Amino acid sequence: MNSEPSARPRRYLAVWFPWLPSDRLRRQAPDAPPEDIPSKDGPPVVLVEKVKGALRLAAVDPAAARAGLAPGLALADARARTPVLRTVAHRPDADDALLARVLEDFGRFTPMIALDPPHGLMLDVTGCAHLFGDEASLIQTVQTRAERAGLQTRSALAATPQVARALARFGPGGRFEPGQDRSAARALPVAALELVDKEEQALRRAGLKRLGDLDDRPRAPLAARFGADFPARLARVLGDEDMRITPHRALAPVVVDRVFFEPVSAPEDVERVLSDLLVETMDRLDQTGLGGRAFEAGFYRVDGEARRVVVRTGRPTRDANATLRLFRERMAALAHPLDPGFGFDQMRMSVPWTQVLALTQQGLERETPGEEAFSRLIDRLTARLGPEAVLRFEPFASHIPERAARLVPAAARHGDEAWPDLDPDDPPLRPLQMFDPPQPVETLAEVPDGYPLKFRWRRVLHEVTRAEGPERISGEWWRAPNQRTRDYYRVEDQDGRRFWLFRQGLYGETPEPRWFIHGLFA
Repeated sequence: MNSEPSARPRRYLAVWFPWLPSDRLRRQAPDAPPEDIPSKDGPPVVLVEKVKGALRLAAVDPAAARAGLAPGLALADARARTPVLRTVAHRPDADDALLARVLEDFGRFTPMIALDPPHGLMLDVTGCAHLFGDEASLIQTVQTRAERAGLQTRSALAATPQVARALARFGPGGRFEPGQDRSAARALPVAALELVDKEEQALRRAGLKRLGDLDDRPRAPLAARFGADFPARLARVLGDEDMRITPHRALAPVVVDRVFFEPVSAPEDVERVLSDLLVETMDRLDQTGLGGRAFEAGFYRVDGEARRVVVRTGRPTRDANATLRLFRERMAALAHPLDPGFGFDQMRMSVPWTQVLALTQQGLERETPGEEAFSRLIDRLTARLGPEAVLRFEPFASHIPERAARLVPAAARHGDEAWPDLDPDDPPLRPLQMFDPPQPVETLAEVPDGYPLKFRWRRVLHEVTRAEGPERISGEWWRAPNQRTRDYYRVEDQDGRRFWLFRQGLYGETPEPRWFIHGLFA
């Protein structure tokens, strides 16, 4: 699949589900009482919701629509028109959940997919039709898949998402070549502009019933009558302006797909396809001079379920074999094993996180540098144990010692902060081992503001022979008020052991300053 389709003419497929709730109730509600599940051959079915204390129709099935019923009609008026009527309580949350599952399943057709409310999806299929034969075959595949899920659809393929939406919801649908979609949009009713009822009624009273009637008139009078944004709305619906969609998932720089004529389910076949996808993915990364830091494998089952498995690396890589080993480790450690069901009919490999990767020179005996070997070890541990189990320290913008670093997953993105540059010949300013929280000690000092001569820690008395300091660190007053100032000292006892002590509070400002040990130097 081409992940950079900007060089080709844009093509958008609008998919609209005119009667999503009824099919949800018929096929997706096994816990519903039998009398609440409509049948295909039964009476007209409507979904009912309470609006300002009155019961009104929220949605109607095709039989009810043929009987003259429409959403928004009062239930009493609907029963007067159609005495034999079956009503079901409207559950918009269940409709949204079903549409979210359909969105995940239809992601097999293109990674550029977004919700198009109400009850619709918008797919940017630029450069994707060849995976299914051609554009007509793609539309047929989408409709067939929706019918298998028990959903009625109307689809339109056009050059912009707005004209595709209008042709699907207010026109006959179908496939329109560039240039043909504008002519088809001109024949649509003004309802395709989706204005408020008052403005639509005003257009009809003025004799403007089709978009072509509006297109033939100057834009300035229309803007003066219906608002400054009216010409732009009309231009978008006619296809003169292209407002790109925002996909529900960020588009990965590299996406590679495999669509199968026969589903695959054997583990060895799945791994073989996964290996082929990685080889092609690494080849595309090599052509762009990039390396992958995160790889996502998508598995699309015949029954519509989709599963994604992600592995991350500590450094950018283009090694297909090493990445395949990470996928083996990750899939073996899944809490819920990968279940092919009746088989996968499509698999996808995407690289959502990339970094520049220059070519490296291997040694004469092709030995692996130590840093790279350590990075691969981290990658294997992360894949086997999970990203939250393998951590690293990252600098944090704070002068408080216990907050100056934090633990993050080893494969996480590096933050903006950098570790300070230290001279290796200078003694360390911070100990490698720190206590959280600092531990209290008893001290004896020559002067109140000086370093301690002796201190007792864990019932052991230490006599200080050398001391360096103080290093004064103020509290973060913007985080918590009344934080005491700290004076830090690096001290060494008679046995050569070095400690990091601090006095919390200043004499004369606090009643009783206290001493703590914060860390141990190596």
